[in-house]
Amino acid sequence: MLAVAYNFGWRLGEVVGLRVRQIDLSDRTITLEVGTTKNGRGRTVKMTNEVFTLLSACVSKKAKDDYVFTRDGGKAVHDFRDTWHSVCIRAGVGKYVCADCDRIINEPKCNCGSRKRRYVGLLFHDLRRSGVRNLRRLGVAESVAMKISGHVTASIFKRYDIIEQADLEDAAARLDAKQKSNAAEFGQSLGRVVENSTKNTAVADQRQTVAVLPN
Repeated sequence: MLAVAYNFGWRLGEVVGLRVRQIDLSDRTITLEVGTTKNGRGRTVKMTNEVFTLLSACVSKKAKDDYVFTRDGGKAVHDFRDTWHSVCIRAGVGKYVCADCDRIINEPKCNCGSRKRRYVGLLFHDLRRSGVRNLRRLGVAESVAMKISGHVTASIFKRYDIIEQADLEDAAARLDAKQKSNAAEFGQSLGRVVENSTKNTAVADQRQTVAVLPN
């Protein structure tokens, strides 16, 4: 379930509702049927190697109308909040806090005497944001990424395509590496622009654009 949500940026309902008939192992595809998604539109994605391996095990010996994700005995997985919270806390991306004093608690009862607690941390829906961001980081075209995640409008898609500080640092590092690998050509091109800038501003601007974005 986590692999599907993280790789494709799918909603929880789209993941837990998957039936075996929607998994085509021969074509390595997963199909969300028309009317089963939030916007009512169907879509098909190609499985990654990881997802293919995991789903192959999930659908093994099941009938076509069985759910893909099931517990022991074949019961479909729907509510798994307790397990999700436990895993996130152990992974360091979630915690329980006292509902009365906001103190982090690891036991059913807080030191203040309260037994009320609430979960704070990573949500399953956050995997949708991660899926979208990963697709864009890998250079997948926005239109293709939207078809995979199921976003209809670019404005909503961009809400999930969050640029974080790490993304900005990665961009700078990539530019530094590119410029270093083309140091001689990069410097000479930029030097020629500066030298000729007083002669023809328009030409200089054009050359500078090429200089700072070398092939």
